[in-house]
Amino acid sequence: MNLPLITDGLFYAVSIPAVILLGVSKSGFGAGFGSLAVPLMAMAVTVPQAAAILMPVLFVLDCMGLAVYRRDFDWRLLKFLLPFGLLGTVVGTLSFRMLDAKLVAGIVGVSTLVFLAQRVLFPPKADSPPPPKWLGAILTTAAGFTSFVAHSGGPPINAYVMPLRLPPVVFAATMSVFFFTINIAKWIPYGWLGLLDVRNMSTSLALLPFAPIGVFIGVKVARRIPPVMFYRLITVGMLLTGVKLVWDGFLGR
Repeated sequence: MNLPLITDGLFYAVSIPAVILLGVSKSGFGAGFGSLAVPLMAMAVTVPQAAAILMPVLFVLDCMGLAVYRRDFDWRLLKFLLPFGLLGTVVGTLSFRMLDAKLVAGIVGVSTLVFLAQRVLFPPKADSPPPPKWLGAILTTAAGFTSFVAHSGGPPINAYVMPLRLPPVVFAATMSVFFFTINIAKWIPYGWLGLLDVRNMSTSLALLPFAPIGVFIGVKVARRIPPVMFYRLITVGMLLTGVKLVWDGFLGR
């Protein structure tokens, strides 16, 4: 039996690099780059379809990330983050059919660029206190919401967790567990919304072989890179993501 795959060449030209970037991000290294996956794929398909196609890819990548970092995550931080992230997925589920996905992407892009501008203009000092918990709650809920809508949860939660100055491996492990949980929670709502059809899932299987390439690259680098360079590269990823999301949301209509 032939599976009903997407056959458009442009789709694979943008989706294969998107999946590799997602793998790099899921390794914990380059965490800002993963949010580029859906905007890249949206050059060939709609944002909801791109998000649906990536669901099996995300599951495999999340499992690989957990296997690599299963002993390194910060459990106290996760106990704070996960309830708010899951709340964001509930908000995303209830509002999904009423949302313009490109507008949401644009808002995420603007907030990402504002956060980066704030860090450049008013850089945190070594003895700066961590961000307040109320801000963490808002940003983590936003991460769950934007992750549900367009798998773009990285920038909001990075805005809270980056100033905590975790060691790179702990940062990577904690984000791996957080997004594994959030992505598992999205399966039933995505099915309820009718996004997990045979064509999307078959296309996802065709993209799966490219996912481990990004994970392999990211894990190798994350365990060797100095912390300062690690966070600089995350900042670059967030900058590229923010620019791309703003373009898609407000300028590329």
